[in-house]
Amino acid sequence: MKRLEDFTKKDWQVCHWLGAKETFHHLATSKEKTQSQHIVKPIHWYIACRLVIEGGFQPDEIKPRPPFKVVKKELHFDPNAASGKEATVLGGLKTKDVDVVVEKPGIGPVIAISCKTTGKAYRNLTNRMEEAVGECTNLHMTYAALVIGFFSILRAHRAGSDPALGVNDVALHQDGNPVDGIVRYHEAFKQLEGRADLRDSISKYEAVSLALVETSGPNTGKLLDTFPPKDSRLRFERFFETIYNRYDERFVFAAPIFATRNVTPRIEWDPNSPLFNDDLLKQLADAPQLDYEPRISTSQ
Repeated sequence: MKRLEDFTKKDWQVCHWLGAKETFHHLATSKEKTQSQHIVKPIHWYIACRLVIEGGFQPDEIKPRPPFKVVKKELHFDPNAASGKEATVLGGLKTKDVDVVVEKPGIGPVIAISCKTTGKAYRNLTNRMEEAVGECTNLHMTYAALVIGFFSILRAHRAGSDPALGVNDVALHQDGNPVDGIVRYHEAFKQLEGRADLRDSISKYEAVSLALVETSGPNTGKLLDTFPPKDSRLRFERFFETIYNRYDERFVFAAPIFATRNVTPRIEWDPNSPLFNDDLLKQLADAPQLDYEPRISTSQ
């Protein structure tokens, strides 16, 4: 598999099929700043591809467009079909380039996911809440039914792991507990997620994920399992399920006209799809290990 570190300028211009392992390991080990496009784009690609394979959305409906094509309900790997374009969404106050968007024909944007990476200055995290609230409010002002997700991932630098780290750049104490700034960040976002009903505040996200990726030791590149707490709604493993549930409630169950026309229901992929063929996957140099279950039909 070609390493992200070895990508050419041309490689960075289109969406690639990535799994969590290579995506998060790249974030944990890259020497680039977390705001760099070479850090955030792989996260966009991972989410876009997961929305197809696990979520059952058409590749053509997603920006950036994943490297897949659909033949009937068979899912095929097709790197030539990929693109790296972002979607521009009309907000109530201004237009906004959103990291990952699903748009349904005749309806408009139905899912929008904003991704934020942070590598230092953890004591100042709560100062960024205003931007997050404004972005969500802006989009919901125009599209009240839009399912908006906020995907925040932080480099979990441990105290003592690197002498070059400043005091504000440490995310975890030596015992593995998060510093106060990250705890406050988690508590603040607990108040900004969980918008389940269209009458709920437009300043709340439908789903929020807060994840910390280990940057040292034997678990480098893996998500910290001890924080957020196991019962937190901000756990990474709950994020996509929440996105899918809110989408189905609003655009499938509550939209019978579009549902009966097969516009909004999510696809269950043919289990014989070439993408799920083990022999084919072994031939693909860039086929990742999936950390989630594909949305495969069981009726065949």
